[in-house]
Amino acid sequence: MPSASPVYAPTLLLAIAAATAPSLLAWSVSPSPTFLNQALALALWGLFVAAAALAAPAQRLHRARPAWALHGALGLVAIGALWSWGPGALPSGLALSALGLLAAAALLAQAGAAARGSVLAQPLLLAFCVAWMVAGVLNAGIGAVQVFAPEGADGDWIVRSHLPGRAVGNLRQPNHVSSLLLWSAIALVALLETVAFSRAGRAGRHLGFALFALMVVGVVLTASRTGVVGVALLALWGLLDRRLSRPVRALLIAAPVIYALAWWGLAAWAQAGAHGVGGAERLAEVGLSTSRYDIWSNTLALIRAQPWAGVGFGDFNFAWTLTPFPGRPIEFFDHAHNLPLQLAVELGLPLASLVMALLLWALRQGWRRSAGDTGARCALMMVLMIGLHSLLEYPLWYAYFLLPAAWAWGYAIGQPAGAAPPLVAAGVDAVPLMPRPASGRLLGGVVLAVAAGLSVADYARVAVIFSAASDAAPLARRIAAGQSSLLFAHHADYAAATAGAPPPPEDRAFVGATHYLLDTRLMTAWFRALAASGRPDEARHIAARLREFERGGESGALFAPCAEPASAALALQCSAPARRLGWRDFVAR
Repeated sequence: MPSASPVYAPTLLLAIAAATAPSLLAWSVSPSPTFLNQALALALWGLFVAAAALAAPAQRLHRARPAWALHGALGLVAIGALWSWGPGALPSGLALSALGLLAAAALLAQAGAAARGSVLAQPLLLAFCVAWMVAGVLNAGIGAVQVFAPEGADGDWIVRSHLPGRAVGNLRQPNHVSSLLLWSAIALVALLETVAFSRAGRAGRHLGFALFALMVVGVVLTASRTGVVGVALLALWGLLDRRLSRPVRALLIAAPVIYALAWWGLAAWAQAGAHGVGGAERLAEVGLSTSRYDIWSNTLALIRAQPWAGVGFGDFNFAWTLTPFPGRPIEFFDHAHNLPLQLAVELGLPLASLVMALLLWALRQGWRRSAGDTGARCALMMVLMIGLHSLLEYPLWYAYFLLPAAWAWGYAIGQPAGAAPPLVAAGVDAVPLMPRPASGRLLGGVVLAVAAGLSVADYARVAVIFSAASDAAPLARRIAAGQSSLLFAHHADYAAATAGAPPPPEDRAFVGATHYLLDTRLMTAWFRALAASGRPDEARHIAARLREFERGGESGALFAPCAEPASAALALQCSAPARRLGWRDFVAR
């Protein structure tokens, strides 16, 4: 590893903190279980960028901006968000949150490209990889506790798994833990190929191989089928990339074998001790879940209905929920669970096609510019791995995946410095320190960290609504205070719409909350508000969409009168609307 210079040591520590802390934070505050994790990621990656800017020289190696395609794609998505906010109906808080994340991703991409073009390219990449190695070890440990010693998950330091027998990590999602561990495995490949790691001799290599196996075993504990495909991608990488050393290629190719052996051992342990392995049934399922195919089918129908301009950035859930789909999945989806489909349905086919073309071009740039540089190729593999995940879910909507993915992508497509050797070709112990920082990235990193702190303060305005102390102000006053939040007023709007008697349908509560996530409580309150305001067809339409979800519980009481013929004849929710309505009929104007 590089010597711990006064500049490099803080960068390494901040990289480790940025990669690990968001995934380790178990504490959450309603209404969002992952907001604090994301705010922490924004702050720490911002500080990492600032520290790297202090360490790296401000230089212009090439006239062309190496990350232009990636920045162009992010910029076009930002234009879509602005259009959905201005002429459209997207609430300002949701639009500003999206624009802030896109700007943060652009900053991290530029920082990654600048790092590749700096004489400190190797220390910065090594800090990045060491950080993910540490994050993988710690998250594998959390997963082991959740599977093998669930009583040790106290809910304060380690989250209790809501899927018994499966590792969900402190991020609360098996697929997220799986992708994090696969990133850690890729980071280990980069470290195993460094001169510094090879100097540790056979013991160092054996330690690296053991840690790689630990990551694959951790993926087994998540029982993520996306993780299975990711492990296969590791093996394919080992088969195709002849620039890797022979031991590392063999390790990658062996990844599916390690996975199979770990799965067999876990199943044997469960059978011997009568322990439940929550992932057994999950992995035994053939193909994807029916609901995944259903939501894709519904998304394609929405694209066919509005191919040019889409439904508007951030309004997939609104349009999908309010469009008749008798065979819809019963879950309340707020994403299409596929990045190209998500872009197409929200931005329209022309703009989405241009965004995807730029992203593919950026991948091509990364593939060409990482040739001969194992570190850059590993950074690109991290992008490909999260891209694979994005074809089945939406991990890039979370800051703790989006920001490091942007940095890695920027590094992969950055223009290397003329004097910077490939990662595998030379050591990095003697790195000259440069006195002039890159002021733009330094300022951007600091601003990002400060903005993250301010967002936490803003979030506190709505958090008090859902977790009030005994001496808290009356609910109505807390809701009113929450509705003044810059970024999170939609949560307060939800409380205003669902707590007590619903306000009129034109009230800001329905205008804001309905564009975040329509669920049973909100749709029931919206129905009652529309019915009380003398808008029977709109009320019937909402009831018909709620009935499509075929859910009991809260909505069961709404449809109880429909079981009695005499009551059904008088109840709005029991009859179809007299005129055909679409989701655009419910957009506030």
